[in-house]
Amino acid sequence: MTKVTATMVKELRERTNLGMMECKTALTEAQGDMDKAIEILRKKGAIKTAGRAGREAAEGCIQSYIHTNGKVGVMIEARSETDFVAKNEEFQAFIRDVCMHIAWANPVALDRDEIPDEVLEREKSIYAEQIKDKPEHVREQILEGKLRDFFKRACLLDQEFVKDSSKSVGDLVTEQAHKFGENIYIKRFVRYEVGDTES
Repeated sequence: MTKVTATMVKELRERTNLGMMECKTALTEAQGDMDKAIEILRKKGAIKTAGRAGREAAEGCIQSYIHTNGKVGVMIEARSETDFVAKNEEFQAFIRDVCMHIAWANPVALDRDEIPDEVLEREKSIYAEQIKDKPEHVREQILEGKLRDFFKRACLLDQEFVKDSSKSVGDLVTEQAHKFGENIYIKRFVRYEVGDTES
């Protein structure tokens, strides 16, 4: 059986605009076969627009935001399938809003796959120490809950959107994809802050 890697999951996410777990489950069921995984997702109705999966999001735009204090700046590369969407004012305004969100929320990574292994292991060890006195049969459940909370703080797509806490940034990206009827996703971002030696 072919091992499903984070890179494979990321590629399927970019091709379908679906969530990480949906993509991982489909790839596992398809034994790592990308085209078969897409077929599985289509049969389940997860991919709403026939033929959308597999269409490359080769267009897009770069948006930036400088906070009013002049000490925090953000740049985003967002992808779409067509130049029409990339230049659409509503789409560009949404990406600018995500830039402002990043300036405020300071995510560690785009998604869970991009969290560095050493960061994740450090968090797990901290949580394990915190719950060591809990009954053994509930530790795993508590640990999973703490990790979910960590991802909501650390990962851009998992974070509650600063302008609407009822939705995550990932939810809003999916809404944009459905609205425009094509693959849309955030490729990468960078956040700069004066005095931050890691920027």
